[in-house]
Amino acid sequence: MSDPLKPPPLTDDCFALPAGTHWTPVAEAHAMLKDRLSVVVGTETVALHAALDRVLAQNVTARRANPPEANSAVDGYGLRHADTGDGPQTMSLAAGRSAAGAPFQGTLADGQAVRILTGATIPDGVDTVILQEDVTTDASRIAFHGSLKRGANVRRAGEDVDAGDVILAAGRRIAPADLALAAATGVSELPVRNHLRVAVLSTGDELAQPGEAARSDQIYDANRPMLLAMIERFGFEAVDAGRAPDDRAELKRMLDRAAEAADLILTSGGASAGDEDHLSALLNESGAMTMWRLAIKPGRPLALGMWRGKPVFGLPGNPVAAMVCSLIFARPAMGALAGEGWQLPDPMMVPANFTKGKRPGRREYLRARLRDGKAEVFSSEGSGRISGLSWAEGLVELPDGACEVAPGTEVAFYSYAAFGL
Repeated sequence: MSDPLKPPPLTDDCFALPAGTHWTPVAEAHAMLKDRLSVVVGTETVALHAALDRVLAQNVTARRANPPEANSAVDGYGLRHADTGDGPQTMSLAAGRSAAGAPFQGTLADGQAVRILTGATIPDGVDTVILQEDVTTDASRIAFHGSLKRGANVRRAGEDVDAGDVILAAGRRIAPADLALAAATGVSELPVRNHLRVAVLSTGDELAQPGEAARSDQIYDANRPMLLAMIERFGFEAVDAGRAPDDRAELKRMLDRAAEAADLILTSGGASAGDEDHLSALLNESGAMTMWRLAIKPGRPLALGMWRGKPVFGLPGNPVAAMVCSLIFARPAMGALAGEGWQLPDPMMVPANFTKGKRPGRREYLRARLRDGKAEVFSSEGSGRISGLSWAEGLVELPDGACEVAPGTEVAFYSYAAFGL
């Protein structure tokens, strides 16, 4: 059931930059966002079958040990190690056996062994199991060679997890194997965060919708389908907030609706300072807008603000810059808001299969893919080349300072999959 208690809202000035800030390096932007963003969604408890890909709201502890009792790791024969010696030997068999779900009910006499199957409870007195391939039997006795290792093939109770152990940590996104661990330790429900709802709003009269006839002075809206799909892949709830025309009153109404339906709003376009950049104007009027000029290529401007208590990320209108800024800034921010914490992927260091000279000042992200273990980059760095996003399998990151890349130079490669795509 849902918990009505929710975290406190973000403050309207949470994105304010220090006085005199001009160009903000990527690392500084990350540090500020990490410091200022906090969880904005409530919690609920759900059954295991409904918990996949949800974010844990609190630590989960084992209700019972796994395994709950000592059991056999193999099919074989259980015995007391003290009854064995070196060299060839025989031992009588007790009547009955221990099988998984049907434990041995008798009492093992001194010098006796008992048939035992994989996963079966270890009978009282037994401390060692000998593999059946190492035994011959006539159904009443067994013969084998010693010496045996004490405790061989016995899984002790709690060998995997003890009751009361933390098995899953708060902030973890639940994977199929986590459901197995929870079930094995007696957990049938998990406390999870409510889905982070992310609205995507495109702006501008120049945008036509896919499937519609476009005027010669229009382009098709490429950002909205891309961003909505990215949000779904990230594991959040995507809310299509539509396309707002270059009309301030209508944009305001659409922002209001988006704020009601979502916990975070992503916009593309209209975030600069031109005559038709109504998003910036509206956020400025509300007193909760800051233009972050980022030392990044592609990208640069990122409008950050609050609308009706909901954070707004004003992404660049260019699809290449919109995707890069979404991966580098919006994705970790979503994690922080959703309760999984601020997370940035680790790069793969791979040899380059390209040549590039870079000036100092901005961190650069090149559309790239791996072939034969080497990173190759798209033929053009033009931010209008949307085909490069589809061609690529990830991004090569070049550092803030100057650098020279030649074939064989190690570069940082981030696969799309590392971001969750």
